[in-house]
Amino acid sequence: MNAQAPALQDPRLNRPEPFAPRDGGFFQRDRSIHPPAHAPGYKSSVLRSPRQALLSLESSVSEITGPVFGHNDLGPLDNDLIRNYAKDGDPVGERTIIHGRVLDETGRGVPSTLVEFWQANAGGRYRHKKDTYLAPVDPNFGGCGRALTDETGYYYFRTVKPGPYPWRNYVNSWRPAHIHFSVFGSGFAQRLITQMYFEGDPLIPVCPILTTIPDKDALDRLVAPLDLNASTPFDSLAYRFDIVLRGQRSTYFENRSEGN
Repeated sequence: MNAQAPALQDPRLNRPEPFAPRDGGFFQRDRSIHPPAHAPGYKSSVLRSPRQALLSLESSVSEITGPVFGHNDLGPLDNDLIRNYAKDGDPVGERTIIHGRVLDETGRGVPSTLVEFWQANAGGRYRHKKDTYLAPVDPNFGGCGRALTDETGYYYFRTVKPGPYPWRNYVNSWRPAHIHFSVFGSGFAQRLITQMYFEGDPLIPVCPILTTIPDKDALDRLVAPLDLNASTPFDSLAYRFDIVLRGQRSTYFENRSEGN
């Protein structure tokens, strides 16, 4: 059994300044960056895409005012996927730190926001009963965790880099290595979901899902660059993934394609 890992430390170093805010109200939404709901190259969208105009429903008070998350709701290892499911050792894979900030459209950090994340293991397999990919389940890796942003909107977690995996879109379709993210606002109706990819992955430009995004800049905002300044020598590489909730630099959210 491996020795107990040291407490996960904040990897921040030399954070870049946020982009300058603009005066006025909300930024104009750019709907051209979002993929069409019906994209035949991504076969699942054919059955999932709506055939009629969407309905606009007003949110109730309960949907926009709760729940409220606090530090008491999180466990000490919730943001350490290397240790939070380990039984008799560390999981197999490339030890990795993911960090960044949740920002509003003017570059200000969004504090006390619950960020959840889940992923496949290093072999490309999820811990899910419906995942039958031939890669083995890692007994020491659960593949999910969560963190709460600090007063500057900053979050971080430690994990192993997920592996790519095949899926039945075409005969030889593969998903790039990715991590799923969920961001909560002040209520369930404000939940946003997206995926993060890794810089330099050759599967990104040929993924049938990612090729539905028509705007290259929007796609680039889903790709986390390597951040050696935040890496741990002889232990973990780091990648930075900032999540922008709205505006011209907004992150593409797969469940809010109408404009975030």
